[in-house]
Amino acid sequence: MVRIRVLVVDDHRIFAESLAAALAAEPDVEVAAAGSGPAALRCLERAVAEGRRFDVMLVDADLGMPAVPAPRAVAVARGGEEGVVDGISLVAGVRAHRVPVRSVVLAEKDDAARAALALQAGASGWIAKDCSLQRLLAVIRGVLRDETHLAPALLTGVLRELTAARKHRTESEQLVESLTPREQEVLRCMVAGLGRKAVAERLFLSPHTVRTHMQNVLGKLGVHSTLAAVALARRAGVGPADLTAELSGEVVERGGQLA
Repeated sequence: MVRIRVLVVDDHRIFAESLAAALAAEPDVEVAAAGSGPAALRCLERAVAEGRRFDVMLVDADLGMPAVPAPRAVAVARGGEEGVVDGISLVAGVRAHRVPVRSVVLAEKDDAARAALALQAGASGWIAKDCSLQRLLAVIRGVLRDETHLAPALLTGVLRELTAARKHRTESEQLVESLTPREQEVLRCMVAGLGRKAVAERLFLSPHTVRTHMQNVLGKLGVHSTLAAVALARRAGVGPADLTAELSGEVVERGGQLA
């Protein structure tokens, strides 16, 4: 018998343990539970290392927990807020870690906007917490067949949200494409959180030149702040500059000192 391995992630211990026990009563289901984002990531990564990876992760949409040690992209689902991560952001973090698991978000109430965010973050389903066990099992087995599960009442709203998001992304992409290659490079540095001086050092430009490039970037993108430019860049799929790249074999003089 092929067994389905499920990870329940919820910071309400009674709910998590009760759900895990109900699922474990099924002959073809194995279940584990985690009470936080970091604990969930540890479970997932340990399972992969042991060759016993989880197939499905059930995560509370309103999960409240410390920041998950994942790439900066996990903050997107909370509008870029750092330090607090909800269940949707955990789904995004798991995808950023490229952990091979299907994610299903369990929600207290129907919310088309958040359901759309969950799908964009990589979730395969958004279902009510008070659904029947048989419904939940059907969803678990369905997502393993690459199905996407939503309540019928949410379909219209979610499609509207996804269409609007796609339109905004397309508009953002067109604005980014209007930048010169150098301006796009500066924008990637901005996305990475670098200030003017750091960008100047990285690109071997004067701070005055970088200031001019940044002003041009803001003007062409039609925004008035670095934060707004970074938000637009993220919508357009612009990633941060690679800050781990090393200048092999080169000695660069910075500020009168050898770096």
